[in-house]
Amino acid sequence: MLTVPNILTLSRIVTVPLLAALLWWPGWTTGYLLGFVVYCLMGITDYFDGYLARAQGAVSKLGIFLDPIADKIMVAAVILILCANDNIDGVHMIAALIILLREITVSGLREFLAGLQVSVPVSQMAKWKTTLQLLALGTLIFSGGFPDQPWMHDLGIVTLWSAAILTLVTGWDYLRVGLKHMD
Repeated sequence: MLTVPNILTLSRIVTVPLLAALLWWPGWTTGYLLGFVVYCLMGITDYFDGYLARAQGAVSKLGIFLDPIADKIMVAAVILILCANDNIDGVHMIAALIILLREITVSGLREFLAGLQVSVPVSQMAKWKTTLQLLALGTLIFSGGFPDQPWMHDLGIVTLWSAAILTLVTGWDYLRVGLKHMD
């Protein structure tokens, strides 16, 4: 049960409060840079938990359950902190909201479909969506360490909107599949 891949996944969940603490003060550029390092380490563990589970034949039900939850907790926490600190503000909060609403909706849909014994595999486009989300949030965290470089923040916002658009597309794909199983 507590295989190396599962420990890596659990480490991401346990590290979220540390990441949130580092990003808590918007003017603390060192915190944002340290937060970026922690965020990158969390992303690396996300890659390696899946890689090791497949390579070692250690894919487990616990890992299948926890991995997407760890991703969603990390993304949601970072979005909430960045919105609270005005790193994501104004109309750009709509992109953040799209991402959060889709994650909640798809999680609920998966839970509903699991009760019907219907599995909905992760699509390649959904993997790209996750990659764009992680890049956008990483860029926004990193830009907090360089407030005198507004182009970094702008790049993060553009990437956030790109992720939000892909989030809508993949969310609709999942919903379309799910609706086929509802009376």
